[in-house]
Amino acid sequence: MFRPATIFALTILATLFCRSTRATILWSDTGARLVHNTGTGVDILGGAVKRNDSASDALYFKVHVDPISDVASEPYFAGFQLFEGDEERLALGNAQEAWGYSAFATAETGPSNQVAGEFNLKSAHPEPANLGLFRPYELPRHDVERTIIFKVQYVPGGDDLITVWLNPNLGRGATDKNQLENLTTKFKANASFNQIRLRHEGGGNGWIFSDMAVATLFNDFVVVRFWQTWWFRGLTALFVLAGVGMTVRVVEKKKFQRQLQRAEQEHALERERARIAQDLHDELGSLLTRISLLGGLLRADKDNPEQVDVHAGKISQSADQTVRALEEIVWAVRPGSDTLPSLVEYIAHFANELFEGNATRCRLDLPPDLPARPLPPDVRHNIFLIVKEGLTNVLKHAGASEVHLQIKVTPQTLEIVIADNGKGFDTNSAMTDGQGNGLGNMKRRAEAVGGKLTLTSASGQGARVEFSVSFPS
Repeated sequence: MFRPATIFALTILATLFCRSTRATILWSDTGARLVHNTGTGVDILGGAVKRNDSASDALYFKVHVDPISDVASEPYFAGFQLFEGDEERLALGNAQEAWGYSAFATAETGPSNQVAGEFNLKSAHPEPANLGLFRPYELPRHDVERTIIFKVQYVPGGDDLITVWLNPNLGRGATDKNQLENLTTKFKANASFNQIRLRHEGGGNGWIFSDMAVATLFNDFVVVRFWQTWWFRGLTALFVLAGVGMTVRVVEKKKFQRQLQRAEQEHALERERARIAQDLHDELGSLLTRISLLGGLLRADKDNPEQVDVHAGKISQSADQTVRALEEIVWAVRPGSDTLPSLVEYIAHFANELFEGNATRCRLDLPPDLPARPLPPDVRHNIFLIVKEGLTNVLKHAGASEVHLQIKVTPQTLEIVIADNGKGFDTNSAMTDGQGNGLGNMKRRAEAVGGKLTLTSASGQGARVEFSVSFPS
């Protein structure tokens, strides 16, 4: 992509190049001049350009007019007139008797004119006449401004050939060859000059003349707006291409992100399926195998009432564990379980059920209102297993009369504390010898979800497990 400074430099260079290729204007006066009752007028050319009867080249003249004196002010005349010394030559404006845009001091008389030396100009806006007919000229009207361009093809020793365009097309691509026929007027006149005078005589408050010029080519008057230049179109095309490229890049990036997200979701789903399959195999498989083995022992010892009671009790216990394990799996795959409220609710349900009918009292401290934050399945599952492991350790090994389960939620984190008043243990020896009643598993699960787990305990002082994790973004 171009830097803004580079684009600016290219723009300036292109502008200078475009200006340098234009032909030279021989004379111009862009200011507005109000002309009223001037008599013969005064020269405004100052000797900048002149042609005499020996000239054989061509010149183009331009003048913009606002006829304050209009058709309601007739009779009057107004004109942009060439003079050679004090001799009147060709004039363009409104002839005294023409009452419309016209030329005067011409060598020919227009077909619709009554006075010799006057020639009405064709217009793209002819005046309506009776019965749907139109007059071949346009009446001057105040605030209806017009531009007049005329070409003089000088003929040595004879009348010069004049071509006039009333309000021609001056847009990009316009030439003197492609102007409409109905605004092109041709006649002959003497156009030798060394002065230009602006004149008005008669009724009304005069005419305003502006944007006057003399040039060697019609193209010198063609107005090329900056948005029509090749450099602007080139830059526009460049920006459009850059915009299309950026759009394609953004679309492709979003498409890739969606594909990546979809792949991550599919990968997470595969991991969850693998985990469920592993749970079915490990927990349910081992429990059902245990029940099957105990059933065999029960049949073998059917004649021994004492052993039958022992085996039946173990079968009942294993069946309860199987039901609990199955509940966990069902909860894990149930739609709507992947939220923080669902996790906390299930942890409370598990804790109450685990310690029900047991000598250890479980006290729950849970937040009343929980945000409906989504939790990825693996995060939710690992958090539950940490809590499950901690509570099961208390039940099996702590010898506590009370366990306190506290859950705290902040906008960024989830904090869980499990504290008991049991016999406690030496944390260093428990972690070093690889036993620790599943403490190593708890640590690994906390690290897997990007959390932090700390264990505080000493002999005779109970144990305290603190777990915290930041919510996934």
